[in-house]
Amino acid sequence: MRTWLLWTAGFIAFPIAGLAGTAVAGRVDSPLAALGGGAVAGLVLGIGQTLAGRGRLDIRRWVPATTVGMGLGLLLGAATVGYRTSLGSLALMGALTGAVLGVAQALALPSVTHRRWAWAAAMPALWALGWTATTLGGISVEDQFTIYGAYGAVTFSALSGVLLHLLLPHRATPGQDRARTPVEARA
Repeated sequence: MRTWLLWTAGFIAFPIAGLAGTAVAGRVDSPLAALGGGAVAGLVLGIGQTLAGRGRLDIRRWVPATTVGMGLGLLLGAATVGYRTSLGSLALMGALTGAVLGVAQALALPSVTHRRWAWAAAMPALWALGWTATTLGGISVEDQFTIYGAYGAVTFSALSGVLLHLLLPHRATPGQDRARTPVEARA
């Protein structure tokens, strides 16, 4: 439960990633802005998710995957919808971004991950939901942000945290009691 709570609290990386992406590339209104802003937002998001993952994600794999996946995904999604910001356009942009990002991140998950492709399959829906929650929350999405806001980030983080918890086996951290085997329990 603690791992899920920390991952969910990691939603704060999303607005920080958005600020960084916007600072570098401005509004997502062109292919270059989508690719550059998406990559910068992905870099910051990848770092934030790695920290929130408490050692369950390898920073050397997760951050580059998130950087590339987010940049290429946002490029595909934003160009497909013509950089429009209606609810339907942003949901589709999110689904396309999530499709590319999900594959990249699934490949970066630890080798012990069970059913890693469930992550890739869930990301389009979760990213579409993130943009939907942000839009319905009244955020000024017409400003063409690189990533959805806090409403979407909390929604995404809570749901993806459940999935991550199911996919990655729990790893005991130093100082934490691990489960004892039946033989150890009898000793």
